[in-house]
Amino acid sequence: MKAIEKAIVLLNNRQAIIPVRQLEKRKIVSISFGLANQISFDSLLNKYSPLSYLNADKYKDSTDLNDLEDDLKYYNTVIVAIDNSEVSIPKVQNFLEDISKRKDLIIAFFGDGSSLKNLNRISTPVIWCPKNNLEASIVVPQIIFGGIAAEARLAQRYSTQYPKGAGYTTLVTRLKYTIPEEVGINSNDLLVIDSIAGQAIREQAAPGMVVLAATHGKVIFNKAYGYHTYAKILPDKVSDIFDMASVTKITATTPVVMHLVEEGRLSLDSTIGYYLARARKTPMNKIQVREVMLHQAGFIPFIPFQSYLKPSDHSADSSAAYPTKVANCYYIKKDFFNNYMWPKMLYSPIVTRGKYVYSDISMYVMQQIVEQLTETPLNTYVLRKFYYPLGMHSTGYLPLNRFGEDRIIPTEDDTSFRKTLLLGTVHDEGAALKGGVAGHAGLFANSIDLATYYQMLLNKGNYGGKQYFKPSTVETFIKKESKVSRRGYGFDRADRTQEYPSKLASSQTFGHTGYTGTCVWVDPSRDLVFIFLSNRVNPIRSTVLYKLNVRSHIQDVFNRAIDDAKRLQ
Repeated sequence: MKAIEKAIVLLNNRQAIIPVRQLEKRKIVSISFGLANQISFDSLLNKYSPLSYLNADKYKDSTDLNDLEDDLKYYNTVIVAIDNSEVSIPKVQNFLEDISKRKDLIIAFFGDGSSLKNLNRISTPVIWCPKNNLEASIVVPQIIFGGIAAEARLAQRYSTQYPKGAGYTTLVTRLKYTIPEEVGINSNDLLVIDSIAGQAIREQAAPGMVVLAATHGKVIFNKAYGYHTYAKILPDKVSDIFDMASVTKITATTPVVMHLVEEGRLSLDSTIGYYLARARKTPMNKIQVREVMLHQAGFIPFIPFQSYLKPSDHSADSSAAYPTKVANCYYIKKDFFNNYMWPKMLYSPIVTRGKYVYSDISMYVMQQIVEQLTETPLNTYVLRKFYYPLGMHSTGYLPLNRFGEDRIIPTEDDTSFRKTLLLGTVHDEGAALKGGVAGHAGLFANSIDLATYYQMLLNKGNYGGKQYFKPSTVETFIKKESKVSRRGYGFDRADRTQEYPSKLASSQTFGHTGYTGTCVWVDPSRDLVFIFLSNRVNPIRSTVLYKLNVRSHIQDVFNRAIDDAKRLQ
């Protein structure tokens, strides 16, 4: 693979289209012209951005490819993987030339360089790889999106369009997908993770799980274990979407807070009452935003809103009077949050101000504040501002609005409140009653998307050639800010005295856990992003995941492997 990387030449990149940027503005389609490893090629593309697929074989009997061209009307970016046999066909050449004038065309050409002359009339990017094998199909997509840098030049002249020495250099701007050996880690040293995961599933800590680790900007491990449920019908996949529970706090609400603080629209020193008029005659009025973000505002930990429900508050059918879906066949009455939940929080007692008491109410409050300032619902804002630009196309609230049930991991079989298996509706009761979009819970995501976001934070706010936060903003939020706890603003942090989140976690580690059996931890000292996703609450709320210390043990496997690799350098 390293040899292939060094041999690939990027041509015709005068407009710096490669690495691809502004993902939020792109509608990408990958066209197959019979490449042997097209599935692997598309799979790697899909790790960086959502895309559609078209098979040119459908149009093979036509004398031209005009129908194929018309079928591209909804796309502005076209990626074509092609080899020697197809690139020599005149109608294919005409198609490529015509499309290059109308859309952003990227050609991945695998094969003999002598066939480059067939692309003489093409002025859009051509990534030429002399090899046409599985490894090549894995490397080229990463050059397209900036996971791997292009460096090579043509060693000989192939045409006037492609002379000796032609080629462009690019920089690495996104995560690379590779094997542990590239960072000096022996894959065999990570096999113990299989054993830990296997034991956890056998002892019913969770029916399935996904583990990811990235270090030095390279994803070296991403593996799924087990099944969606103990019925063992659907196996877990690395692309599966999990209920993130409290990881929502640092992946949805906190980024918006960071952004608004950076823009000067939100001050950590201002009070809740300054931003929220309804809070001005309540106990929350004088509490500072920084106290809320540190869980030192004095809020009670949570309010069991579902315990206060009356039969008249909900219905089995949706209607104008009951518009908010809580779960299948369960709808809450109109304005239930504004008229009942929010007042109950506003007037809840403030009893531990100045002390560390972890409370979900904190992020209910912050959601209200950021939605006032952005004038946009939280779920819409994070999609537009962060997830779409970053290429996090599997992350967001209310996943059933965008994805099929087979991609979403079910959580609890709720027999007491919603009386149904929770699949695609948030596990947290308060977030569910709010309609699925809350500051403390409700986000769904997969491992690849989370790796992207937390690599951006590890990069001090930079990813894909775009600066999402100033380095100083990231540093302010991820470092220890509390004088009475380990916390930062929004973020949880390591506590070495408690061996939290794991025995070997460094004091720089920041992240969060989620009640459903998830966690994200970033260790700048090891340049490590560690992600663990599970549904430990399926079918009921099991504590086996905690008793076995599954997350901690797996995290330390990576910590130890990285430390060993450093010592061997």
